[in-house]
Amino acid sequence: MTNTARRLTSIAQSPVLAALIGGVLLMGAAAPALAQTGADSAFKATTFSLSAYGETRVAPDMATITLGVQTEALTAGEALKANGARMNQVMAALKKAGIAERDVQTSNLNLNAQYAYEQNQPPKLTGYQASNQVTITVRDLAKLGATVDATVNAGANTVNGISFGLINPQAAEDAARLEAVKALQAKAELYGRATGYKAVRLVNLSEGGGYSPPAAPMPVFAMAKREMSDSTSIAAGELKVRIDISATYEAAK
Repeated sequence: MTNTARRLTSIAQSPVLAALIGGVLLMGAAAPALAQTGADSAFKATTFSLSAYGETRVAPDMATITLGVQTEALTAGEALKANGARMNQVMAALKKAGIAERDVQTSNLNLNAQYAYEQNQPPKLTGYQASNQVTITVRDLAKLGATVDATVNAGANTVNGISFGLINPQAAEDAARLEAVKALQAKAELYGRATGYKAVRLVNLSEGGGYSPPAAPMPVFAMAKREMSDSTSIAAGELKVRIDISATYEAAK
């Protein structure tokens, strides 16, 4: 008998090792059966996978507006100096209008060379253009038009856009959530009547979406250079707050 045969015989004669080997073989044989049982049970449950949304409309209580100063001069230094002087006047006007420092943020600062172009001629430098823009948050919409007027009268000559929002969107979101759940339940009942099954248990529920201000501000006007006797009229309208949800229901006859 070879050494390999002697070792195999010794293993077979060991009660502990024999039991371990037998257990492994039994588990290997049972694994496909267990997997099959799990797959069968997954298909025994009838489920509805549904989605719905809820919306609410609410008046905004804040606005974000971008405005600034654009100046031109023969040299870069002169363009920046003129821009800085006028921008200081705009900032003073914002402060006088009741806009807090935390609600004013520089959003764009540029200095560009200006060229004249003629056919078959190299570009000719004609001067420099400096621009400085700030984004301001107005928390009292009743003052919005007067604030725009004050900044324009103080020297702001670019007003690029405005967007409206909510200081605290929680209440509007919750109202939209309630509408979304109502719509989801109504849809589950409708499918139940159509299929003869009834939703008996909510398995999971997930949410997506929610309040978000407009991605881009709505244009107002640009290069404003006029005196305003009356406050600029700005209509805030309403904001749409939407909540999307999806759920899985277990259904039964």
